[in-house]
Amino acid sequence: MAYIILDKNNFFYNLDIVAHKTKSKDKIAIVLKDNAYGHGLLEMAGMAQEYGLKQAVVQYKQEAKKIKHLFEHILVLADIPQKKSKTISYTINSLDSIKKFPKGCLVELKVNTGMNRNGIEMEQLSEAFRLIDTHRLKLRGVFTHHGCADELDGNYEKQTKRFLAVKKEVKELIKSYGWKKIRFHSANSATLFREKDFDEDIARIGIAAYGCLEMPKELCKVELKPVLALYAQKNSTRIVKKGQSVGYGASFTAKSDVVVSNYNFGYGDGFLRSCSNSYQTPQGVQIVGRVSMDNSSFISDADELLIFDDAKDVAKFAGTISYEVLTSLKPHLKRKVAVF
Repeated sequence: MAYIILDKNNFFYNLDIVAHKTKSKDKIAIVLKDNAYGHGLLEMAGMAQEYGLKQAVVQYKQEAKKIKHLFEHILVLADIPQKKSKTISYTINSLDSIKKFPKGCLVELKVNTGMNRNGIEMEQLSEAFRLIDTHRLKLRGVFTHHGCADELDGNYEKQTKRFLAVKKEVKELIKSYGWKKIRFHSANSATLFREKDFDEDIARIGIAAYGCLEMPKELCKVELKPVLALYAQKNSTRIVKKGQSVGYGASFTAKSDVVVSNYNFGYGDGFLRSCSNSYQTPQGVQIVGRVSMDNSSFISDADELLIFDDAKDVAKFAGTISYEVLTSLKPHLKRKVAVF
């Protein structure tokens, strides 16, 4: 079976750079949703805890339960619990959802500042606070999400200005209700590296920690190191003679006799089918034919093949982004933590 190697040194290297930007490890909330961007939830959570991170972000409560013993606090982005927790807070994504949270639940209010995906509208802040108070929830934070922090289109500046206005109004509301100070956060990976002077309570760091952040050089000149490398093992080898084809649809035809081996990694494991007939490994080994469910063929006779060690490179061949390449990797692939 194909397997994944996770480079602890590279992960810690990336976190060192992030910590320098946030000015404190305590301000890093590692994003571990979607199986830690395909890297493995438990593996990455364990390394993050070893590094000294105390906060994490996940999508669902099931993820939070698996790693709650490793962190002081976890933020769940898209779920509603049946009972409250002292160490897990849940996101309010709409006014209608507030009544669904159990009494005493720790919550964080998401505000839409222009991405127009999740979160209450800015003009709904006062009503949201009223409902939070009515349903006796415990507000721990207010946050937003930047949709264009890695773009030079002006939207980032607009959202930043709007969130400043949100902070101002929220501080007044906090005073009027007599509540304790809450935390504010808006920085994802791109936001953190775009800002020259980070000044929020936490930064939600995902793709940068995994070493696959892509931004215009005008915004970020830092070189991060990919954490994940994927290897596949040979199933069989044959000589494909000139004029013979390989794989479904006979989409590759040999122009000369060539040694082709089949490896145990396909789209059923997370290898994007759009890489068919075009992808080359880091060593320049050419894929031939279509990626099939459990197999991919390459011009090689090696017993083991490094498929990729930088998801950004695969993304270019597949016409997508590194996020999709990584999160497509299936949980059944064995993941090994290594120190080089």
